[in-house]
Amino acid sequence: MEFLVASAIGVMTAGGLYLVLRLRTFPVIMGISLLTYAVNVFLFASGRLTLGAPPILTDAERYTDPLPQALVLTAIVISFGMTAVIVMIALGAYLGADDDHVDDPAKGDTAAEDKA
Repeated sequence: MEFLVASAIGVMTAGGLYLVLRLRTFPVIMGISLLTYAVNVFLFASGRLTLGAPPILTDAERYTDPLPQALVLTAIVISFGMTAVIVMIALGAYLGADDDHVDDPAKGDTAAEDKA
């Protein structure tokens, strides 16, 4: 079970980093979302992967920590709000420039135009 969760976290992190390094805004937003999902799964798994265990201390061997669950719930709400803000900023940039490149040196390099 631990190997499966660790593999899922690794795949989500690798996919998120790949998407963040793209030159378009939508893949960058999806990459940031994938990275937040990977962090949420990591935080959730840090509270132990025990099935059917109560979140109270009755038996020291079968104890599930409730703190990572609360942290993940808070992180989900914060990441949803930040994703909405990033989508609105990217939409405004796209509507203002008619292009969704994150960094386009051909259009944005005015210093090269001044020298020529």
